[in-house]
Amino acid sequence: MTEANNSDNYIEIAGAKIHMLKAGSGDAVLSLHSIEGNLGWLPYLEALSRSACVYAPTHPGFGTSERPDWLETIDDLARFYLWALDELGLGRVHLIGGFMGGWIAAEMAVMCPQVLQSLTLIGTAGVRPTDGEIADIFLLGEEETINLAIGNSDVLAAAIDAEEPNLRIRGREMTTRLCWKPYMHDPSLIHLLPRVQVPTLVVWGENDCIVPVSAGEQIADAMPNASLEVFEGAGHLPHIEKPEQVTPLLLEHMGLSG
Repeated sequence: MTEANNSDNYIEIAGAKIHMLKAGSGDAVLSLHSIEGNLGWLPYLEALSRSACVYAPTHPGFGTSERPDWLETIDDLARFYLWALDELGLGRVHLIGGFMGGWIAAEMAVMCPQVLQSLTLIGTAGVRPTDGEIADIFLLGEEETINLAIGNSDVLAAAIDAEEPNLRIRGREMTTRLCWKPYMHDPSLIHLLPRVQVPTLVVWGENDCIVPVSAGEQIADAMPNASLEVFEGAGHLPHIEKPEQVTPLLLEHMGLSG
């Protein structure tokens, strides 16, 4: 349990200073952003922070967070955040990640499941779909990728527009470094997921144009304590597009009061 201490500052992990947002009190929730970077206190995070202590870091190499020279892969980033959990003294956490953030979260869970109370994976990369393909965001370019990802979310569109262009470029370069080869997946991950026994919620949008729903089905089928929830009319980021529907489900999954 973590005491209330709302903050927007930097912490040092593995010799790198990273930007960290924090709000709320109670059980610790670590939320890992996707390729769009840390877009601040989006509505679902604000809602979660009323029932828990939410940590929302900016990944190394994104925004104004530094990147250690050794950090080159999603596996490296997963280890970095496991180190961060130790440094912050959080104990067992509720871990949430979307797309690339979900991939990081899944790798963390495989490496060290004992640090988790629960796991939530949203439109997650990391597993190659058996039906369809993960959209090639590098071929599509930034504008088309954003249009595919944001769906009908005016909140997300406004948050992305507010980000400084040079920081968006930096984040895209880091995404390329982390996710290019093999593209947006770890061939071994699907085979390691059965190791993860913690309660896992897999969330997908019915109309996800970035990662097919089949990937969510594979992930949920591979994990012994996982369930899949597909949101009708939602795209790639249902927790941002439809927070009023998704957030209560997240709170219930984590055993937190709304």
